[in-house]
Amino acid sequence: MLSRFAFGVLAVAITVALTSYLSTRVDASTGPIPLNCNRACLEGVVNDYLTALVARDPKRLPLSADVKYSENSQLVPVGDGFWKTVEGRGKYTHIFADPEFGQVAYMGTMLEAGAPLLMSLRLRLELGRITEIETVLFKPGGGGPNNIADMDKPYVPEDIWFKSIPPAQRMSRQELIGIADGYFSSVQKNDGKGINGTGTYPFTNDCHRIENGAPTTNVQPNPAGRGGAAAGGQAPPAAPAGQGRGARGGDAGAAPAPPAQPNINASAMDCLSQFKLGYYFVVQNIHSRRYPVVDQERGIVYAHSVFDQGTVNSGVLSDGTPYTFRGFNRPTSILVTEAFLIENGKIRRVEMVGPGAIYHINSPWPGGLSGN
Repeated sequence: MLSRFAFGVLAVAITVALTSYLSTRVDASTGPIPLNCNRACLEGVVNDYLTALVARDPKRLPLSADVKYSENSQLVPVGDGFWKTVEGRGKYTHIFADPEFGQVAYMGTMLEAGAPLLMSLRLRLELGRITEIETVLFKPGGGGPNNIADMDKPYVPEDIWFKSIPPAQRMSRQELIGIADGYFSSVQKNDGKGINGTGTYPFTNDCHRIENGAPTTNVQPNPAGRGGAAAGGQAPPAAPAGQGRGARGGDAGAAPAPPAQPNINASAMDCLSQFKLGYYFVVQNIHSRRYPVVDQERGIVYAHSVFDQGTVNSGVLSDGTPYTFRGFNRPTSILVTEAFLIENGKIRRVEMVGPGAIYHINSPWPGGLSGN
Protein backbone atom coordinates (compact mmCIF):
# COMPACT_ATOMS: atom_id res chain seq x y z
CA MET A 1 0.00 0.00 0.00
CA LEU A 2 2.81 2.39 0.93
CA SER A 3 4.65 1.65 -2.29
CA ARG A 4 1.50 2.39 -4.29
CA PHE A 5 1.05 5.68 -2.45
CA ALA A 6 4.70 6.61 -3.05
CA PHE A 7 4.39 5.76 -6.73
CA GLY A 8 1.26 7.90 -7.03
CA VAL A 9 2.99 10.87 -5.39
CA LEU A 10 5.97 10.44 -7.70
CA ALA A 11 3.71 10.33 -10.78
CA VAL A 12 1.93 13.51 -9.75
CA ALA A 13 5.26 15.23 -9.11
CA ILE A 14 6.56 14.24 -12.54
CA THR A 15 3.38 15.46 -14.22
CA VAL A 16 3.55 18.82 -12.46
CA ALA A 17 7.23 19.22 -13.30
CA LEU A 18 6.69 18.26 -16.93
CA THR A 19 3.71 20.61 -17.26
CA SER A 20 5.73 23.43 -15.76
CA TYR A 21 8.62 22.72 -18.14
CA LEU A 22 6.43 22.63 -21.21
CA SER A 23 4.63 25.83 -20.18
CA THR A 24 7.95 27.56 -19.76
CA ARG A 25 9.09 26.40 -23.17
CA VAL A 26 5.87 27.56 -24.87
CA ASP A 27 6.05 30.95 -23.16
CA ALA A 28 9.70 31.32 -24.05
CA SER A 29 9.06 30.47 -27.71
CA THR A 30 6.50 33.22 -28.27
CA GLY A 31 7.00 36.93 -28.72
CA PRO A 32 5.22 39.87 -27.05
CA ILE A 33 2.39 40.18 -29.58
CA PRO A 34 -0.74 38.37 -28.28
CA LEU A 35 -1.30 35.05 -30.02
CA ASN A 36 -4.98 35.96 -30.36
CA CYS A 37 -4.28 39.32 -31.99
CA ASN A 38 -7.65 40.89 -32.82
CA ARG A 39 -8.42 43.84 -35.09
CA ALA A 40 -7.34 46.50 -32.60
CA CYS A 41 -4.17 44.52 -31.87
CA LEU A 42 -3.28 44.21 -35.56
CA GLU A 43 -3.88 47.92 -36.13
CA GLY A 44 -1.62 48.61 -33.17
CA VAL A 45 1.12 46.45 -34.69
CA VAL A 46 0.94 48.52 -37.89
CA ASN A 47 1.28 51.76 -35.93
CA ASP A 48 4.19 50.32 -33.95
CA TYR A 49 5.86 49.28 -37.19
CA LEU A 50 5.45 52.75 -38.71
CA THR A 51 6.80 54.34 -35.53
CA ALA A 52 9.90 52.14 -35.68
CA LEU A 53 10.26 52.81 -39.40
CA VAL A 54 10.21 56.59 -38.91
CA ALA A 55 12.75 56.21 -36.10
CA ARG A 56 14.87 54.10 -38.48
CA ASP A 57 15.20 51.54 -35.72
CA PRO A 58 13.99 47.99 -36.49
CA LYS A 59 15.23 46.86 -33.06
CA ARG A 60 12.08 48.42 -31.61
CA LEU A 61 10.01 45.68 -33.26
CA PRO A 62 9.36 42.08 -32.14
CA LEU A 63 10.86 40.56 -35.27
CA SER A 64 11.41 36.88 -35.89
CA ALA A 65 15.08 35.99 -36.23
CA ASP A 66 14.39 34.88 -39.80
CA VAL A 67 11.99 37.67 -40.76
CA LYS A 68 11.59 38.16 -44.52
CA TYR A 69 11.49 41.74 -45.86
CA SER A 70 10.95 43.10 -49.36
CA GLU A 71 10.67 46.47 -51.10
CA ASN A 72 8.99 46.43 -54.51
CA SER A 73 9.56 42.67 -54.75
CA GLN A 74 13.26 42.89 -53.92
CA LEU A 75 14.44 41.05 -50.81
CA VAL A 76 16.62 43.26 -48.61
CA PRO A 77 17.63 43.18 -44.94
CA VAL A 78 15.27 44.91 -42.52
CA GLY A 79 16.76 48.32 -41.84
CA ASP A 80 18.05 48.81 -45.38
CA GLY A 81 16.42 50.64 -48.30
CA PHE A 82 13.49 52.86 -47.33
CA TRP A 83 14.42 52.41 -43.67
CA LYS A 84 17.44 54.65 -44.31
CA THR A 85 15.63 57.42 -46.20
CA VAL A 86 12.19 57.69 -44.59
CA GLU A 87 11.53 61.10 -43.03
CA GLY A 88 8.14 60.64 -41.40
CA ARG A 89 4.54 59.52 -41.66
CA GLY A 90 2.16 61.21 -44.02
CA LYS A 91 -1.44 62.16 -43.27
CA TYR A 92 -3.24 59.28 -44.97
CA THR A 93 -3.79 55.89 -43.33
CA HIS A 94 -6.00 52.96 -44.33
CA ILE A 95 -5.58 49.62 -42.52
CA PHE A 96 -7.01 46.22 -43.48
CA ALA A 97 -6.99 43.47 -40.84
CA ASP A 98 -7.28 39.68 -41.00
CA PRO A 99 -7.35 38.42 -37.39
CA GLU A 100 -8.13 34.86 -38.45
CA PHE A 101 -4.88 34.47 -40.42
CA GLY A 102 -2.74 36.90 -38.38
CA GLN A 103 -2.06 39.29 -41.24
CA VAL A 104 -2.62 43.01 -41.62
CA ALA A 105 -2.15 45.50 -44.47
CA TYR A 106 -1.81 49.25 -44.74
CA MET A 107 -2.09 51.81 -47.51
CA GLY A 108 -1.01 55.35 -46.73
CA THR A 109 1.38 58.21 -47.29
CA MET A 110 4.93 58.43 -45.96
CA LEU A 111 7.57 61.13 -46.34
CA GLU A 112 10.90 60.86 -48.15
CA ALA A 113 13.17 63.52 -49.67
CA GLY A 114 10.84 66.26 -48.49
CA ALA A 115 7.78 64.89 -50.30
CA PRO A 116 5.01 62.34 -49.71
CA LEU A 117 4.90 58.94 -51.36
CA LEU A 118 2.38 56.11 -51.27
CA MET A 119 3.22 52.95 -49.37
CA SER A 120 1.42 49.63 -49.32
CA LEU A 121 2.50 47.37 -46.46
CA ARG A 122 1.73 43.81 -45.38
CA LEU A 123 2.75 42.24 -42.07
CA ARG A 124 2.41 38.61 -41.04
CA LEU A 125 2.47 37.58 -37.39
CA GLU A 126 3.37 34.15 -36.08
CA LEU A 127 4.05 33.06 -32.50
CA GLY A 128 3.88 36.63 -31.28
CA ARG A 129 6.45 38.02 -33.68
CA ILE A 130 6.55 39.65 -37.12
CA THR A 131 7.72 37.06 -39.64
CA GLU A 132 6.98 38.77 -42.97
CA ILE A 133 7.17 42.40 -44.11
CA GLU A 134 6.16 43.20 -47.69
CA THR A 135 6.43 46.82 -48.80
CA VAL A 136 5.42 48.39 -52.11
CA LEU A 137 6.32 52.04 -52.71
CA PHE A 138 4.92 54.41 -55.33
CA LYS A 139 7.10 57.50 -55.47
CA PRO A 140 6.76 60.93 -57.16
CA GLY A 141 7.42 60.72 -60.87
CA GLY A 142 5.89 57.26 -61.23
CA GLY A 143 4.01 56.53 -64.44
CA GLY A 144 0.28 56.38 -65.04
CA PRO A 145 -2.47 58.34 -63.29
CA ASN A 146 -1.53 59.35 -59.78
CA ASN A 147 -2.00 62.13 -57.26
CA ILE A 148 0.06 61.52 -54.14
CA ALA A 149 -0.28 65.10 -52.89
CA ASP A 150 -4.06 64.96 -52.72
CA MET A 151 -3.97 61.67 -50.79
CA ASP A 152 -1.77 63.42 -48.24
CA LYS A 153 -4.14 66.37 -47.62
CA PRO A 154 -5.36 63.86 -46.28
CA TYR A 155 -7.84 61.83 -48.27
CA VAL A 156 -10.24 60.17 -45.82
CA PRO A 157 -11.44 56.61 -46.53
CA GLU A 158 -15.21 56.43 -46.89
CA ASP A 159 -17.23 55.08 -43.98
CA ILE A 160 -18.42 52.15 -46.09
CA TRP A 161 -14.97 50.57 -45.72
CA PHE A 162 -15.54 50.20 -41.97
CA LYS A 163 -19.06 48.77 -41.79
CA SER A 164 -19.48 45.47 -39.95
CA ILE A 165 -21.49 42.93 -41.96
CA PRO A 166 -23.95 40.85 -39.86
CA PRO A 167 -22.49 37.34 -39.39
CA ALA A 168 -25.33 35.65 -41.27
CA GLN A 169 -24.66 37.83 -44.33
CA ARG A 170 -20.88 37.43 -44.47
CA MET A 171 -19.31 35.66 -47.40
CA SER A 172 -16.75 32.92 -46.87
CA ARG A 173 -13.07 33.60 -47.29
CA GLN A 174 -12.92 31.66 -50.56
CA GLU A 175 -16.02 33.41 -51.94
CA LEU A 176 -14.47 36.81 -51.32
CA ILE A 177 -11.18 35.73 -52.90
CA GLY A 178 -13.09 34.35 -55.89
CA ILE A 179 -14.67 37.74 -56.56
CA ALA A 180 -11.33 39.55 -56.27
CA ASP A 181 -9.71 37.01 -58.59
CA GLY A 182 -12.60 37.45 -61.02
CA TYR A 183 -11.69 41.13 -61.21
CA PHE A 184 -8.15 40.29 -62.30
CA SER A 185 -9.44 37.73 -64.81
CA SER A 186 -11.73 40.43 -66.20
CA VAL A 187 -8.88 42.91 -66.70
CA GLN A 188 -6.60 40.33 -68.31
CA LYS A 189 -7.21 40.49 -72.08
CA ASN A 190 -10.39 42.44 -71.33
CA ASP A 191 -12.89 41.80 -74.14
CA GLY A 192 -16.19 43.04 -72.70
CA LYS A 193 -17.66 39.53 -72.61
CA GLY A 194 -17.67 39.10 -68.84
CA ILE A 195 -15.56 36.94 -66.54
CA ASN A 196 -14.36 34.00 -68.63
CA GLY A 197 -17.06 34.74 -71.20
CA THR A 198 -19.97 34.67 -68.74
CA GLY A 199 -21.30 38.06 -69.85
CA THR A 200 -21.20 39.46 -66.31
CA TYR A 201 -18.80 41.49 -64.18
CA PRO A 202 -19.06 41.72 -60.36
CA PHE A 203 -19.63 45.47 -59.87
CA THR A 204 -22.20 47.51 -58.00
CA ASN A 205 -23.78 50.42 -59.86
CA ASP A 206 -21.72 52.90 -57.83
CA CYS A 207 -18.39 51.03 -58.05
CA HIS A 208 -15.44 53.42 -57.86
CA ARG A 209 -11.68 52.94 -58.19
CA ILE A 210 -8.65 54.98 -57.08
CA GLU A 211 -5.19 54.24 -58.50
CA ASN A 212 -2.12 55.72 -56.82
CA GLY A 213 -4.24 58.54 -55.48
CA ALA A 214 -6.12 59.38 -58.70
CA PRO A 215 -9.72 58.31 -59.37
CA THR A 216 -10.00 56.41 -62.64
CA THR A 217 -13.80 56.03 -62.67
CA ASN A 218 -16.85 58.30 -62.31
CA VAL A 219 -14.91 61.54 -62.75
CA GLN A 220 -17.11 64.49 -63.61
CA PRO A 221 -15.28 67.29 -65.48
CA ASN A 222 -15.30 70.69 -63.80
CA PRO A 223 -16.21 73.84 -65.76
CA ALA A 224 -12.55 74.40 -66.62
CA GLY A 225 -12.44 70.93 -68.15
CA ARG A 226 -9.55 69.72 -65.98
CA GLY A 227 -10.82 66.70 -64.12
CA GLY A 228 -12.96 66.99 -61.02
CA ALA A 229 -14.49 65.00 -58.20
CA ALA A 230 -15.76 61.49 -58.51
CA ALA A 231 -19.51 61.23 -58.51
CA GLY A 232 -20.92 60.69 -55.06
CA GLY A 233 -17.97 61.68 -52.91
CA GLN A 234 -14.53 63.09 -52.22
CA ALA A 235 -11.76 62.21 -54.64
CA PRO A 236 -8.42 63.54 -55.83
CA PRO A 237 -8.12 64.99 -59.35
CA ALA A 238 -8.80 62.66 -62.21
CA ALA A 239 -6.52 60.81 -64.57
CA PRO A 240 -6.25 62.37 -68.03
CA ALA A 241 -8.53 61.09 -70.78
CA GLY A 242 -7.25 57.87 -72.30
CA GLN A 243 -5.36 56.85 -69.17
CA GLY A 244 -6.25 54.63 -66.26
CA ARG A 245 -5.83 50.92 -65.65
CA GLY A 246 -4.28 49.33 -68.67
CA ALA A 247 -2.70 52.62 -69.68
CA ARG A 248 -0.62 53.04 -66.55
CA GLY A 249 3.11 53.05 -66.91
CA GLY A 250 3.15 54.04 -70.59
CA ASP A 251 2.39 57.08 -72.71
CA ALA A 252 -1.20 56.15 -73.49
CA GLY A 253 -3.31 59.25 -73.69
CA ALA A 254 -0.27 61.56 -73.78
CA ALA A 255 -0.19 61.71 -77.58
CA PRO A 256 -3.20 62.81 -79.69
CA ALA A 257 -5.47 59.98 -80.75
CA PRO A 258 -5.30 58.93 -84.41
CA PRO A 259 -7.94 60.78 -86.47
CA ALA A 260 -9.83 57.57 -87.26
CA GLN A 261 -10.57 56.63 -83.66
CA PRO A 262 -12.59 58.24 -80.86
CA ASN A 263 -11.05 60.02 -77.90
CA ILE A 264 -12.26 57.86 -75.01
CA ASN A 265 -12.42 59.47 -71.57
CA ALA A 266 -12.40 56.20 -69.63
CA SER A 267 -12.07 57.93 -66.24
CA ALA A 268 -15.55 59.41 -66.73
CA MET A 269 -17.07 55.92 -66.99
CA ASP A 270 -18.14 53.65 -64.16
CA CYS A 271 -16.38 50.34 -63.49
CA LEU A 272 -18.90 48.21 -65.38
CA SER A 273 -18.93 50.43 -68.48
CA GLN A 274 -15.13 50.34 -68.74
CA PHE A 275 -15.03 46.57 -68.54
CA LYS A 276 -17.95 46.04 -70.93
CA LEU A 277 -16.20 48.26 -73.49
CA GLY A 278 -13.17 45.96 -73.47
CA TYR A 279 -10.98 49.01 -72.84
CA TYR A 280 -8.24 47.17 -70.95
CA PHE A 281 -7.23 44.73 -73.68
CA VAL A 282 -3.64 46.00 -73.35
CA VAL A 283 -3.22 44.04 -70.11
CA GLN A 284 -2.17 40.70 -71.54
CA ASN A 285 -1.32 38.83 -68.36
CA ILE A 286 -1.99 39.14 -64.62
CA HIS A 287 0.14 36.70 -62.70
CA SER A 288 1.54 36.14 -59.19
CA ARG A 289 -1.94 36.69 -57.77
CA ARG A 290 -2.08 36.42 -53.98
CA TYR A 291 -4.80 37.21 -51.45
CA PRO A 292 -3.01 37.37 -48.08
CA VAL A 293 -5.47 39.59 -46.19
CA VAL A 294 -9.20 38.83 -46.11
CA ASP A 295 -11.51 40.69 -43.73
CA GLN A 296 -14.76 38.71 -43.71
CA GLU A 297 -16.39 41.03 -41.18
CA ARG A 298 -16.06 44.03 -43.52
CA GLY A 299 -16.03 42.22 -46.86
CA ILE A 300 -12.52 43.30 -47.87
CA VAL A 301 -9.80 41.50 -49.83
CA TYR A 302 -6.24 42.90 -50.02
CA ALA A 303 -4.46 41.39 -53.00
CA HIS A 304 -1.09 41.36 -54.76
CA SER A 305 -0.52 40.73 -58.47
CA VAL A 306 1.64 41.69 -61.43
CA PHE A 307 0.14 43.27 -64.57
CA ASP A 308 2.07 42.58 -67.79
CA GLN A 309 1.32 45.03 -70.59
CA GLY A 310 2.79 46.97 -73.50
CA THR A 311 3.24 44.03 -75.89
CA VAL A 312 -0.15 44.79 -77.48
CA ASN A 313 -1.40 48.35 -77.95
CA SER A 314 -4.01 47.97 -80.69
CA GLY A 315 -7.28 46.08 -80.57
CA VAL A 316 -10.99 46.18 -81.22
CA LEU A 317 -13.40 47.36 -78.54
CA SER A 318 -16.53 45.37 -77.79
CA ASP A 319 -18.63 47.74 -79.91
CA GLY A 320 -16.46 46.98 -82.95
CA THR A 321 -14.38 50.17 -82.80
CA PRO A 322 -10.66 49.74 -83.58
CA TYR A 323 -8.61 51.42 -80.86
CA THR A 324 -4.90 52.10 -80.33
CA PHE A 325 -3.08 53.26 -77.23
CA ARG A 326 -0.47 55.37 -79.00
CA GLY A 327 3.04 55.09 -77.62
CA PHE A 328 2.05 52.19 -75.41
CA ASN A 329 4.43 49.86 -77.19
CA ARG A 330 7.10 48.87 -74.69
CA PRO A 331 6.84 45.77 -72.47
CA THR A 332 6.29 46.90 -68.88
CA SER A 333 4.67 45.59 -65.74
CA ILE A 334 2.92 47.04 -62.73
CA LEU A 335 3.50 45.69 -59.23
CA VAL A 336 -0.10 45.90 -58.03
CA THR A 337 -1.45 45.92 -54.49
CA GLU A 338 -5.20 46.29 -54.48
CA ALA A 339 -7.92 46.46 -51.83
CA PHE A 340 -11.44 45.42 -52.82
CA LEU A 341 -14.57 46.31 -50.86
CA ILE A 342 -17.22 43.70 -51.68
CA GLU A 343 -20.94 44.01 -50.92
CA ASN A 344 -23.46 41.25 -51.63
CA GLY A 345 -21.08 39.52 -53.98
CA LYS A 346 -20.15 42.62 -55.97
CA ILE A 347 -17.18 45.00 -55.88
CA ARG A 348 -18.11 48.48 -54.69
CA ARG A 349 -14.71 50.11 -54.13
CA VAL A 350 -11.15 49.49 -55.32
CA GLU A 351 -8.03 51.16 -53.95
CA MET A 352 -4.69 50.51 -55.62
CA VAL A 353 -1.04 51.29 -54.92
CA GLY A 354 1.28 50.05 -57.64
CA PRO A 355 4.56 51.24 -59.19
CA GLY A 356 5.90 50.36 -62.60
CA ALA A 357 8.31 47.43 -62.72
CA ILE A 358 10.48 45.47 -65.11
CA TYR A 359 8.48 43.32 -67.51
CA HIS A 360 7.08 40.11 -66.02
CA ILE A 361 8.71 40.70 -62.65
CA ASN A 362 8.56 37.60 -60.46
CA SER A 363 7.53 37.97 -56.84
CA PRO A 364 9.84 36.57 -54.15
CA TRP A 365 6.73 35.63 -52.14
CA PRO A 366 5.33 32.12 -52.62
CA GLY A 367 1.77 31.15 -53.40
CA GLY A 368 1.15 33.27 -56.49
CA LEU A 369 -1.50 32.04 -58.92
CA SER A 370 -1.99 32.61 -62.63
CA GLY A 371 -5.78 32.76 -62.36
CA ASN A 372 -6.05 30.41 -65.35
